[in-house]
Amino acid sequence: MTAQRSIVIGGGAFAGLALALALRQGLGADFPVIVADPALGLRPSRDPRATAIVAACRRLFDAIGVWDEVADGAQPITDMVVTDSRLEDATRPVFLTFAGHVEPGEPFAHMVENRHLIDALVKRAEAEGIDLRATAVTSFDSRPDGVDVTLADGSVIEASLLVAADGARSKLRERAGIATHGWDYDQSGIVVTVGHERDHHGRAEEHFLPAGPFAILPLTGKRSSLVWTEKRAEAARLVALSEDKFHAELEQRFGLHLGEVKALDKPRAFPLGYFVARSFIGERLALVGDAAHLIHPIAGQGLNMGLKDVAALAEVVVDAARLGMDPGQADVLDRYQRWRRFDTVAMGLATNSLNFLFSNESTLLRTVRDIGLGLVDRAPPLKSLFIRQAAGLAGEVPRLLKGEAL
Repeated sequence: MTAQRSIVIGGGAFAGLALALALRQGLGADFPVIVADPALGLRPSRDPRATAIVAACRRLFDAIGVWDEVADGAQPITDMVVTDSRLEDATRPVFLTFAGHVEPGEPFAHMVENRHLIDALVKRAEAEGIDLRATAVTSFDSRPDGVDVTLADGSVIEASLLVAADGARSKLRERAGIATHGWDYDQSGIVVTVGHERDHHGRAEEHFLPAGPFAILPLTGKRSSLVWTEKRAEAARLVALSEDKFHAELEQRFGLHLGEVKALDKPRAFPLGYFVARSFIGERLALVGDAAHLIHPIAGQGLNMGLKDVAALAEVVVDAARLGMDPGQADVLDRYQRWRRFDTVAMGLATNSLNFLFSNESTLLRTVRDIGLGLVDRAPPLKSLFIRQAAGLAGEVPRLLKGEAL
């Protein structure tokens, strides 16, 4: 058995690996940090998706020594436009524009391909001596002074804290008996990478169509990542189409402002829903990322909310350890929950309201929202506030999200 003060992280995707690196930075090499996930044996990553990393989370990756590995392949979002129209409309008037900087020279977000970021996190974790195990956490038994964590390979780790970073269908959350509340949207997000003839110049576009948002997010080169929301049955129909028929549907929504477009990979549909765990903590257990919450991608905040969890949990654990406290004890975990749960619920309800407001055919709602978008566009202080909120820099910001080392 390893030392009791170990921290075990179940899940080796963005949140789990970022947390491991943050803890290693703050606690030092003598504090054992173990990451367990069968996917750690599948390298390099083949994840075809891309993610918008907001400014605060880019600062986190910089602080834990990962950003330089992916910076050359990251596409800054330098501009953003929002339109609201029906599919058959001949034009798409722009109701809202955002300049893409939170500070001079600092874009409010970058687009990063998932596989590059995962591989960079794994590489850094290996270099830092973090114990990466390509196996799953199968069970755990908590007691007042520790938690026994059993892995699928039969090993047992005596730890101070277990972190569930194992995704929306978290087995660890389920085993801890932590319920979730939320609902399923009758929507799926279609994800596909497209190539186009003209340069996007770093501009992101969000077209609000009656079925849901159609987001065009710039990647390096003449490529963009699409997050395309449709009713679930329609999404299933679209991704099953032949290449030519899918192209016709894509072109109708994308338009020809960037010239001819072409899907560069096979489109995939992901069901959309909203839930928040009733508690982000249990006895000797903390939930982070999708294990704690899942929201609609309409505001592009899902992964970034998980990284805020990481920054907050790392800070409270490191602060506790420096004071000689047990990082897995209840009052330490209570501080994490107080910090993150209200913000998470508020963001989830906000994205739910946006989805309701924009994903419908109502002429009245369309008129109201377009007036609202126009008013925001004419109010620079309000736009600046929205940009800071979107960039993850509003409210009580953990040190890592300010770019400060723990």
